[in-house]
Amino acid sequence: MPSAFRIFVPMFNTVIRPILDALPIERAHRIVILSLRLVGLVPGGRWLLGKCCATEALSLEREVFGVRFRNPIGAAAGLDRNGEVFGELGALGFGFVEIGTLTPRPQSGNPTPRAFRLPADNAFVNRTGLPNCGLETAIRHLRHGHRGVVVGANIACNAATPPESAPKDFLKLFRNLYQYVDYFTVNISGDDIRDEELVRTNDYINAVLTPLFDFRRGQNQYRPILLKISPDLTDEEIDRVTDILIATPLDGIVATNGTRRREGLATDAGEVTRIGAGRLSGAPLTARAIAVVRRIHERSGGNYPIIGTGGMMTPDDVRAMLDAGADLVQLHTGLLYRGPGLLKEICRSLLVPGKPESPEAQTEPENPADPGSRS
Repeated sequence: MPSAFRIFVPMFNTVIRPILDALPIERAHRIVILSLRLVGLVPGGRWLLGKCCATEALSLEREVFGVRFRNPIGAAAGLDRNGEVFGELGALGFGFVEIGTLTPRPQSGNPTPRAFRLPADNAFVNRTGLPNCGLETAIRHLRHGHRGVVVGANIACNAATPPESAPKDFLKLFRNLYQYVDYFTVNISGDDIRDEELVRTNDYINAVLTPLFDFRRGQNQYRPILLKISPDLTDEEIDRVTDILIATPLDGIVATNGTRRREGLATDAGEVTRIGAGRLSGAPLTARAIAVVRRIHERSGGNYPIIGTGGMMTPDDVRAMLDAGADLVQLHTGLLYRGPGLLKEICRSLLVPGKPESPEAQTEPENPADPGSRS
């Protein structure tokens, strides 16, 4: 590893992380975002960040749904809610960045406190209610371009939008962001869902997706559409979603969001009760997220892209997720607990021995994938 990285990681673990851990979660998150923005404003800041942290290697590159990724490890939605620091996260070494979750209108989310650490379980509980600055702010950030960074948009309806109007919210986001991002994740499993039973039905899912497919058919450029699902779906519900993937122009699945379950936690039961409702993310989710990905992969015959996320805390977790059938993997809680060193550790664990590590040696593929390809 570069000497700068060997200095940076211990400094982060011994100095920076204890300070962040002592702060409320959302305040710590905002400090990280502001720090990354400052790095981006300094001449050569992103370059230095890349030299310290990023791993570049031909063997890490992937082509999924017609998009080329520098590596298969992405920043999950929630890290860059408003599209403020996707460039800096790309410099940090992520193969792609999923901004959001975005809603058409700004929303402040649920009352605080709404995010809680469970350090005994390497987990978080959050019921933030998808706070974000809305569509117009995201476009203002994205308008500057993102060459060299694959950017996806995680989109959802506003909390105040009635279910029958949700397709209009999704379509507004899709149409207005279409020229600015590389793919879309339709989030029907956010932590502000009022009627879980409704959003799991085929009728609701098709009502949301069909206008997006119709709009895309009239465009010159192809933007992949993925559906993000909850780990709390039953096996039968997972199979129904997979059948929608097979039967429609949907390009892939993002599995999974956080869980509402609380079984098997090391955290004191009284503390868990005090925290109350919310979605649990982190290590307790690992096994379930991998199982959901494996089920989708097997039912779909391995013919459709899957982004695996949820409980990716170690390189072994990521390898297990890829082995289960994921084409790409996203980090969130693991990064918050382990810091940026986790990303470097994962990428280096995925290097293929004997292959050149310099991307400069890359040549164009003989048969580049059709931008409209589904695999």
